Amino acid sequence: MRMFVASPRAEGKFPAIIFYSDIFQLTGPMLRSCARLAGYGFVVAAPEIYHRIEPPGTAIPFDDTGRTRGLNDAAKTSVAEFDQDCRSALDYLAKHGKVATGRLGAAGFCIGGHLAFRAALQSDVRATVCFYGTGIHDGKLGKDADAHSLARAPEIKGELLMIFGELDPHVPKEGRDKIEVALRNAGTKFRMKLYPAEHAFMRDEGPRYDPESTDSAFSEMVQLFRRTLAKA
Repeated sequence: MRMFVASPRAEGKFPAIIFYSDIFQLTGPMLRSCARLAGYGFVVAAPEIYHRIEPPGTAIPFDDTGRTRGLNDAAKTSVAEFDQDCRSALDYLAKHGKVATGRLGAAGFCIGGHLAFRAALQSDVRATVCFYGTGIHDGKLGKDADAHSLARAPEIKGELLMIFGELDPHVPKEGRDKIEVALRNAGTKFRMKLYPAEHAFMRDEGPRYDPESTDSAFSEMVQLFRRTLAKA
């Protein structure tokens, strides 16, 4: 499984984040987000989520054809395979020479937000940020009609930050409400934050990009990771 890894220039050991892309894999916006997060003092690893299907190094274009391709690739990948890849990436980070022991987190955009939620089910993930995660409210992930991710919320030991755009048709208010109720009932330590923005508002290419909301959401992520991963 090919991954993009960014780390601080400074010497020493740092917390580590598995950072999941949207359906377009490791595009320019995704790589820039990884490098930016590493600049705040984190080792960041972004896997190619379709490594079983796409050739290494494939970044899918941001157009209608690319969207169809990305969705089709997702539909060919099982939840079990996504979970296996998550565990492999976390194990890689745990052994990385610049990663501090016991200080792992997760984040992701769109489908990657759902994959990050799945990462939160791993006992060694202490904090997770889900940016407009799709399929969490209705269970849809990859080739599985229902991944039962939300039903497994009681297994989450770390802290969650759920970020959504109020204008996102993929996760409507009813879906956000369902997530919030389920997390509260599960006793999960979480916070939900809404922005007056569309789906994929943090992608710095295209008309949906909202730089002000992006900067605020990114800051919220950094604050969470610094607070929860500061010490082993």
